[in-house]
Amino acid sequence: MKKSSVSLIYRILSILSLFLLLTDPSLALEGAKNGLLLWGMVIVPTLFPFMLCSAAIVGSGGVPWLTRPFMPFFSRFLHLSENGSYVLLSGLLCGYPMGAKTCGEFYREGRISFSEARRLLAFTNHPSPMFLVGYAASQISAIPGNPLLCPVWRLLLCIYLPILPLAVLSGKIYGICPASEHKGKPASAPAGNPVSLDEAITSCAETMVKIGAYIMIFSIIVLYGAKIPFSNPVYRGILLSSIEITTGIQAVALTVSGPAGPLLITMASAFGGLSGIFQTKSVIGSSTTKNAGLSIRHYVLWKLLHGLSSGILFILSGFLAHFLC
Repeated sequence: MKKSSVSLIYRILSILSLFLLLTDPSLALEGAKNGLLLWGMVIVPTLFPFMLCSAAIVGSGGVPWLTRPFMPFFSRFLHLSENGSYVLLSGLLCGYPMGAKTCGEFYREGRISFSEARRLLAFTNHPSPMFLVGYAASQISAIPGNPLLCPVWRLLLCIYLPILPLAVLSGKIYGICPASEHKGKPASAPAGNPVSLDEAITSCAETMVKIGAYIMIFSIIVLYGAKIPFSNPVYRGILLSSIEITTGIQAVALTVSGPAGPLLITMASAFGGLSGIFQTKSVIGSSTTKNAGLSIRHYVLWKLLHGLSSGILFILSGFLAHFLC
C-alpha cells in the first residue's frame, strides 16, 4: 500500500475516532478506566518484575547460566543458539510482548542471526503462565452456565503445546542455521557496559507505558465494539476477544455461556489480540532500525495459526476428556 493511501486512511480513522469519542465520552472514560485498571492490577505486577530480571541477566552476562539446563532440548530439537534459547524462555515465562522485545533487542545487538530472529518471532510471543493461571483461568471458571469447566492444565496445554509444531514449521520456511555456524555476540558477553538498575528501570518503564497506552486504547475500542448489535453472543465474543485479550476475555466470560466461552478465551490468549500486535510492533523496532527486517505481517500470520491450532487442540482435548470419563 502506498504511503499516501496509508496517510489518508490514518486521517479518516482519526476523524472517525474523534467523532465517536464526542458522541459518547462516558463510554470512552469507562473503557480507559477499565484498561488502566487491568494494566495496573494485572499486567504491571506480572510483567514488570520479569522485565527487570531479564535486563539484569542479559546485562550481567548471565544468559548461559539460565539456558544451560535447557540447551540439550533447545539445541538438538529446536536448533536454537544459546541466545535464541534465552529469547524463547523469556517469552514463555514473562508473557506478551517480552518474547518479541528480547528477540528484537538480540537481533539489533548482533546476538542472533536474521534467520534465527525471524524463526523466534514466529513462536516466542505468548501469554505468561501467571496471566493464564491467575486471570484467564479465573475468568473461565466464572462463565455462566458452563457445564464443562476448563481445568488449568488443559488451558496451558492448548496454549503451549502448539509452540513445537510452529517451531518446526518456521524452521522449514525460514531455514535453520547449524549449531556450529551460529554467529553473533557470545551469550556470556554483556551488551557493552553493564546496565545500571536506574537504566534498566527507565527502559522497562518506557515499555510498560507503551503497553498500558495500547491496552487503554483497545479497551475503549472493546466497549464501542460491544455496542454493535449481534444476533448471537458468540459473534460478539469473537470480535471483542480479538481486539484486546484482557478486556476481551472478561467480556467473553460475561456474555458467552457454555463450552464456547473457554474455547474463545483459549484462542484469544494464543492470538494475543490486535492490541498485542501493536505492542509487538512497537518493541521489535521501526522502519529506521535494523529490526525492520522482522516482519509484523509474518508475525500476525503466525499468531493466527497459533490461535487456530490452540482452538483445534482445545476441541480435541475436550473429546478425549469426555471419552476417558
